[in-house]
Amino acid sequence: MIDYSKWNNIEISDDEDDTHPNIDKQSLFKWRHEARIQRMHEFNERKQKIFDAVEEARKNLEETKSKVSLTPDDQKLKDEMVKLEEKFKKLQNDAENIKKEERLMPWNVDTISKEGWSRTKINKPAVKQDKSKLSEEEKEKLYLEFIKANEKKIKHFGMLSKYDDCRTYLLEEPQLVCEETANYLTLWCLNLEIEDKHDLMNHVSKQVISMQYILELAKQLECDPRSCVSSFFKRIQTAEKEYLDAYEDELKAFRHRIKERAKEKLEKAMAELEEEEKAKRLGPGGLDPADVFETLPEKLKKCFESRDINMLKEVNLSYR
Repeated sequence: MIDYSKWNNIEISDDEDDTHPNIDKQSLFKWRHEARIQRMHEFNERKQKIFDAVEEARKNLEETKSKVSLTPDDQKLKDEMVKLEEKFKKLQNDAENIKKEERLMPWNVDTISKEGWSRTKINKPAVKQDKSKLSEEEKEKLYLEFIKANEKKIKHFGMLSKYDDCRTYLLEEPQLVCEETANYLTLWCLNLEIEDKHDLMNHVSKQVISMQYILELAKQLECDPRSCVSSFFKRIQTAEKEYLDAYEDELKAFRHRIKERAKEKLEKAMAELEEEEKAKRLGPGGLDPADVFETLPEKLKKCFESRDINMLKEVNLSYR
Protein backbone atom coordinates (compact mmCIF):
# COMPACT_ATOMS: atom_id res chain seq x y z
CA MET A 1 0.00 0.00 0.00
CA ILE A 2 1.44 3.36 -0.99
CA ASP A 3 2.12 5.72 1.89
CA TYR A 4 1.49 9.30 0.86
CA SER A 5 1.90 10.80 4.32
CA LYS A 6 4.95 12.68 3.04
CA TRP A 7 2.57 15.18 1.43
CA ASN A 8 0.95 16.09 4.75
CA ASN A 9 3.52 18.80 5.50
CA ILE A 10 3.20 20.60 2.20
CA GLU A 11 1.18 23.45 3.75
CA ILE A 12 3.93 25.34 5.46
CA SER A 13 2.36 28.62 6.50
CA ASP A 14 -0.85 27.96 8.45
CA ASP A 15 -0.01 25.09 10.78
CA GLU A 16 2.61 26.52 13.13
CA ASP A 17 2.50 25.27 16.70
CA ASP A 18 4.47 28.15 18.24
CA THR A 19 1.37 29.79 19.72
CA HIS A 20 0.70 30.88 23.27
CA PRO A 21 -1.73 28.55 25.11
CA ASN A 22 -4.05 31.50 25.82
CA ILE A 23 -4.38 32.40 22.13
CA ASP A 24 -7.10 30.83 20.00
CA LYS A 25 -5.18 28.91 17.32
CA GLN A 26 -7.98 28.91 14.75
CA SER A 27 -8.33 32.70 14.93
CA LEU A 28 -4.56 33.16 14.76
CA PHE A 29 -4.26 30.92 11.71
CA LYS A 30 -7.13 32.80 10.07
CA TRP A 31 -5.40 36.15 10.69
CA ARG A 32 -2.12 34.79 9.37
CA HIS A 33 -3.82 33.50 6.27
CA GLU A 34 -5.58 36.82 5.63
CA ALA A 35 -2.28 38.67 6.14
CA ARG A 36 -0.55 36.41 3.63
CA ILE A 37 -3.34 36.91 1.10
CA GLN A 38 -2.97 40.67 1.53
CA ARG A 39 0.80 40.46 0.99
CA MET A 40 0.26 38.39 -2.14
CA HIS A 41 -2.26 40.92 -3.43
CA GLU A 42 0.13 43.82 -2.82
CA PHE A 43 2.98 41.93 -4.49
CA ASN A 44 0.86 41.17 -7.56
CA GLU A 45 -0.16 44.82 -7.83
CA ARG A 46 3.49 45.91 -7.61
CA LYS A 47 4.50 43.33 -10.22
CA GLN A 48 1.74 44.42 -12.60
CA LYS A 49 2.73 48.08 -12.27
CA ILE A 50 6.33 47.25 -13.20
CA PHE A 51 5.24 45.15 -16.20
CA ASP A 52 2.89 47.94 -17.36
CA ALA A 53 5.71 50.47 -17.01
CA VAL A 54 8.03 48.26 -19.07
CA GLU A 55 5.46 47.98 -21.84
CA GLU A 56 4.80 51.74 -21.85
CA ALA A 57 8.55 52.51 -21.93
CA ARG A 58 9.00 50.09 -24.82
CA LYS A 59 6.26 51.79 -26.84
CA ASN A 60 7.67 55.28 -26.12
CA LEU A 61 11.16 54.13 -27.13
CA GLU A 62 9.92 52.64 -30.39
CA GLU A 63 7.99 55.81 -31.25
CA THR A 64 11.02 57.98 -30.55
CA LYS A 65 13.28 55.72 -32.66
CA SER A 66 10.83 56.07 -35.53
CA LYS A 67 10.95 59.87 -35.24
CA VAL A 68 14.75 59.86 -35.13
CA SER A 69 14.88 57.74 -38.29
CA LEU A 70 12.75 60.38 -40.04
CA THR A 71 14.75 63.37 -38.70
CA PRO A 72 18.27 62.05 -38.02
CA ASP A 73 19.64 65.55 -37.50
CA ASP A 74 17.34 66.39 -34.58
CA GLN A 75 19.72 66.31 -31.59
CA LYS A 76 16.92 66.87 -29.09
CA LEU A 77 15.17 63.72 -30.24
CA LYS A 78 18.43 61.77 -30.04
CA ASP A 79 18.99 62.89 -26.45
CA GLU A 80 15.42 61.92 -25.58
CA MET A 81 15.96 58.49 -27.17
CA VAL A 82 19.07 57.90 -25.04
CA LYS A 83 17.12 58.77 -21.88
CA LEU A 84 14.29 56.45 -22.89
CA GLU A 85 16.74 53.60 -23.55
CA GLU A 86 18.23 54.02 -20.08
CA LYS A 87 14.76 54.11 -18.51
CA PHE A 88 13.70 51.01 -20.47
CA LYS A 89 16.81 49.06 -19.36
CA LYS A 90 16.20 50.04 -15.73
CA LEU A 91 12.58 48.92 -15.88
CA GLN A 92 13.60 45.65 -17.52
CA ASN A 93 16.03 45.08 -14.66
CA ASP A 94 13.22 45.80 -12.16
CA ALA A 95 11.02 43.26 -13.96
CA GLU A 96 13.72 40.59 -13.78
CA ASN A 97 14.22 41.28 -10.08
CA ILE A 98 10.53 40.91 -9.27
CA LYS A 99 10.40 37.65 -11.27
CA LYS A 100 13.33 36.38 -9.23
CA GLU A 101 11.60 37.49 -6.04
CA GLU A 102 8.48 35.56 -7.07
CA ARG A 103 10.47 32.39 -7.83
CA LEU A 104 12.07 32.48 -4.39
CA MET A 105 8.78 32.88 -2.55
CA PRO A 106 7.92 29.86 -0.32
CA TRP A 107 5.01 27.67 -1.35
CA ASN A 108 1.72 27.83 0.48
CA VAL A 109 -1.77 26.40 0.10
CA ASP A 110 -2.88 29.36 -2.04
CA THR A 111 -0.09 29.08 -4.62
CA ILE A 112 1.02 25.45 -4.81
CA SER A 113 -1.66 24.29 -7.21
CA LYS A 114 -1.98 27.34 -9.47
CA GLU A 115 1.27 27.26 -11.35
CA GLY A 116 1.47 25.51 -14.70
CA TRP A 117 -2.18 25.61 -15.74
CA SER A 118 -2.05 29.14 -17.09
CA ARG A 119 -2.93 27.91 -20.56
CA THR A 120 -5.31 25.26 -21.77
CA LYS A 121 -6.41 23.66 -25.00
CA ILE A 122 -10.08 23.79 -24.05
CA ASN A 123 -12.41 26.74 -23.59
CA LYS A 124 -14.26 25.33 -20.62
CA PRO A 125 -13.39 22.81 -17.89
CA ALA A 126 -14.18 19.22 -18.72
CA VAL A 127 -17.05 17.66 -16.81
CA LYS A 128 -15.64 15.08 -14.42
CA GLN A 129 -17.56 11.84 -14.64
CA ASP A 130 -18.48 10.05 -11.42
CA LYS A 131 -17.07 6.58 -12.14
CA SER A 132 -18.22 5.20 -8.80
CA LYS A 133 -21.72 4.82 -10.27
CA LEU A 134 -20.53 2.91 -13.34
CA SER A 135 -20.55 -0.85 -13.69
CA GLU A 136 -17.30 -2.76 -14.16
CA GLU A 137 -18.16 -3.25 -17.84
CA GLU A 138 -18.71 0.49 -18.31
CA LYS A 139 -15.45 1.31 -16.54
CA GLU A 140 -13.60 -1.20 -18.71
CA LYS A 141 -15.15 0.31 -21.84
CA LEU A 142 -14.08 3.84 -20.87
CA TYR A 143 -10.57 2.63 -20.07
CA LEU A 144 -10.19 0.88 -23.41
CA GLU A 145 -11.51 3.92 -25.27
CA PHE A 146 -9.00 6.15 -23.47
CA ILE A 147 -6.11 3.78 -24.22
CA LYS A 148 -7.11 3.47 -27.87
CA ALA A 149 -7.03 7.26 -28.23
CA ASN A 150 -3.87 7.90 -26.17
CA GLU A 151 -1.70 4.76 -26.13
CA LYS A 152 1.12 6.23 -28.24
CA LYS A 153 1.15 9.41 -26.17
CA ILE A 154 1.22 7.45 -22.89
CA LYS A 155 4.16 5.38 -24.14
CA HIS A 156 5.93 8.55 -25.26
CA PHE A 157 5.54 9.98 -21.75
CA GLY A 158 6.76 6.68 -20.31
CA MET A 159 9.99 6.97 -22.29
CA LEU A 160 10.81 10.54 -21.21
CA SER A 161 13.58 10.98 -18.66
CA LYS A 162 14.11 14.69 -17.94
CA TYR A 163 11.74 16.37 -15.51
CA ASP A 164 11.42 19.48 -17.69
CA ASP A 165 10.47 17.32 -20.70
CA CYS A 166 7.89 15.45 -18.62
CA ARG A 167 6.34 18.67 -17.32
CA THR A 168 6.19 20.24 -20.79
CA TYR A 169 4.66 17.15 -22.38
CA LEU A 170 1.96 16.76 -19.72
CA LEU A 171 1.04 20.43 -20.07
CA GLU A 172 0.73 19.89 -23.83
CA GLU A 173 -1.28 16.67 -23.35
CA PRO A 174 -3.27 17.34 -20.14
CA GLN A 175 -5.69 14.44 -20.75
CA LEU A 176 -2.85 12.09 -19.76
CA VAL A 177 -2.88 13.31 -16.16
CA CYS A 178 -5.27 10.65 -14.84
CA GLU A 179 -5.55 7.23 -13.21
CA GLU A 180 -5.87 5.51 -16.59
CA THR A 181 -2.36 6.60 -17.56
CA ALA A 182 -0.92 5.36 -14.26
CA ASN A 183 -2.73 2.03 -14.68
CA TYR A 184 -1.52 1.56 -18.25
CA LEU A 185 2.08 2.35 -17.33
CA THR A 186 1.88 -0.08 -14.40
CA LEU A 187 0.65 -2.86 -16.69
CA TRP A 188 3.38 -1.98 -19.18
CA CYS A 189 6.00 -2.30 -16.42
CA LEU A 190 4.64 -5.74 -15.53
CA ASN A 191 4.84 -6.94 -19.14
CA LEU A 192 8.36 -5.55 -19.54
CA GLU A 193 9.51 -7.42 -16.43
CA ILE A 194 7.92 -10.65 -17.70
CA GLU A 195 9.81 -10.14 -20.99
CA ASP A 196 13.09 -9.72 -19.03
CA LYS A 197 13.39 -6.08 -20.14
CA HIS A 198 14.47 -5.03 -16.66
CA ASP A 199 16.23 -1.77 -17.55
CA LEU A 200 13.25 -0.50 -19.52
CA MET A 201 10.91 -1.51 -16.70
CA ASN A 202 13.03 0.47 -14.23
CA HIS A 203 12.83 3.50 -16.52
CA VAL A 204 9.05 3.41 -17.03
CA SER A 205 8.41 2.72 -13.34
CA LYS A 206 9.75 6.18 -12.49
CA GLN A 207 7.02 7.72 -14.63
CA VAL A 208 4.41 5.63 -12.81
CA ILE A 209 5.46 6.99 -9.42
CA SER A 210 5.59 10.57 -10.72
CA MET A 211 2.05 10.26 -12.06
CA GLN A 212 0.85 8.75 -8.78
CA TYR A 213 2.44 11.61 -6.84
CA ILE A 214 0.65 14.17 -9.02
CA LEU A 215 -2.70 12.41 -8.58
CA GLU A 216 -2.25 12.09 -4.83
CA LEU A 217 -1.26 15.76 -4.52
CA ALA A 218 -4.47 16.69 -6.32
CA LYS A 219 -6.49 14.59 -3.85
CA GLN A 220 -4.79 16.25 -0.88
CA LEU A 221 -5.49 19.73 -2.27
CA GLU A 222 -8.91 18.78 -3.70
CA CYS A 223 -8.15 20.23 -7.11
CA ASP A 224 -7.78 19.22 -10.76
CA PRO A 225 -4.70 16.95 -11.13
CA ARG A 226 -3.68 18.91 -14.22
CA SER A 227 -3.11 21.99 -12.09
CA CYS A 228 -0.53 20.08 -9.99
CA VAL A 229 1.81 19.11 -12.85
CA SER A 230 4.20 22.06 -12.66
CA SER A 231 4.00 22.16 -8.87
CA PHE A 232 5.14 18.55 -8.57
CA PHE A 233 8.03 18.80 -11.03
CA LYS A 234 9.21 22.06 -9.48
CA ARG A 235 9.15 20.40 -6.06
CA ILE A 236 10.98 17.24 -7.14
CA GLN A 237 13.73 19.31 -8.81
CA THR A 238 14.33 21.51 -5.78
CA ALA A 239 13.45 19.11 -2.95
CA GLU A 240 15.67 18.40 0.03
CA LYS A 241 17.27 14.98 0.57
CA GLU A 242 14.52 13.71 2.89
CA TYR A 243 11.85 14.24 0.23
CA LEU A 244 13.96 12.67 -2.53
CA ASP A 245 14.73 9.69 -0.29
CA ALA A 246 11.01 9.15 0.26
CA TYR A 247 10.42 9.30 -3.49
CA GLU A 248 13.19 6.76 -4.14
CA ASP A 249 11.85 4.46 -1.41
CA GLU A 250 8.43 4.51 -3.05
CA LEU A 251 10.02 3.79 -6.42
CA LYS A 252 12.00 0.83 -5.05
CA ALA A 253 8.90 -0.59 -3.37
CA PHE A 254 6.94 -0.32 -6.62
CA ARG A 255 9.68 -2.08 -8.60
CA HIS A 256 9.79 -4.84 -6.00
CA ARG A 257 6.03 -5.37 -6.28
CA ILE A 258 6.29 -5.50 -10.08
CA LYS A 259 9.04 -8.14 -9.91
CA GLU A 260 7.10 -10.26 -7.43
CA ARG A 261 3.93 -10.02 -9.50
CA ALA A 262 5.82 -10.93 -12.68
CA LYS A 263 7.30 -13.95 -10.92
CA GLU A 264 3.84 -15.07 -9.80
CA LYS A 265 2.41 -14.72 -13.31
CA LEU A 266 5.29 -16.68 -14.84
CA GLU A 267 4.90 -19.47 -12.30
CA LYS A 268 1.16 -19.59 -12.94
CA ALA A 269 1.72 -19.68 -16.71
CA MET A 270 4.21 -22.53 -16.35
CA ALA A 271 1.78 -24.47 -14.16
CA GLU A 272 -1.01 -24.01 -16.70
CA LEU A 273 1.33 -25.10 -19.51
CA GLU A 274 2.26 -28.24 -17.59
CA GLU A 275 -1.43 -29.00 -17.05
CA GLU A 276 -2.09 -28.62 -20.78
CA GLU A 277 0.80 -30.92 -21.66
CA LYS A 278 -0.39 -33.45 -19.12
CA ALA A 279 -3.92 -33.34 -20.57
CA LYS A 280 -2.51 -34.10 -24.01
CA ARG A 281 -0.63 -37.13 -22.64
CA LEU A 282 -3.58 -38.73 -20.89
CA GLY A 283 -4.30 -42.26 -22.05
CA PRO A 284 -7.22 -44.67 -21.51
CA GLY A 285 -8.91 -44.22 -18.17
CA GLY A 286 -7.43 -40.75 -17.78
CA LEU A 287 -4.00 -42.07 -16.80
CA ASP A 288 -0.88 -40.01 -17.43
CA PRO A 289 1.82 -42.14 -19.12
CA ALA A 290 4.46 -40.22 -17.23
CA ASP A 291 2.86 -41.10 -13.89
CA VAL A 292 2.41 -44.73 -14.95
CA PHE A 293 6.06 -44.91 -16.02
CA GLU A 294 7.19 -43.96 -12.51
CA THR A 295 5.30 -46.93 -11.04
CA LEU A 296 7.02 -49.51 -13.33
CA PRO A 297 9.80 -51.81 -12.09
CA GLU A 298 13.34 -50.71 -12.96
CA LYS A 299 13.74 -53.48 -15.61
CA LEU A 300 10.65 -52.28 -17.48
CA LYS A 301 11.75 -48.63 -17.17
CA LYS A 302 15.04 -49.53 -18.89
CA CYS A 303 13.14 -51.25 -21.69
CA PHE A 304 10.99 -48.24 -22.40
CA GLU A 305 13.90 -45.79 -22.05
CA SER A 306 16.08 -47.77 -24.49
CA ARG A 307 13.10 -48.67 -26.65
CA ASP A 308 14.55 -52.20 -26.94
CA ILE A 309 11.71 -54.54 -28.00
CA ASN A 310 13.73 -57.73 -27.48
CA MET A 311 14.64 -56.67 -23.94
CA LEU A 312 10.98 -55.91 -23.29
CA LYS A 313 9.99 -59.42 -24.45
CA GLU A 314 12.58 -61.02 -22.18
CA VAL A 315 11.47 -59.00 -19.18
CA ASN A 316 7.84 -59.74 -19.94
CA LEU A 317 8.55 -63.50 -20.04
CA SER A 318 10.37 -63.32 -16.71
CA TYR A 319 7.18 -61.99 -15.04
CA ARG A 320 5.09 -64.96 -16.22
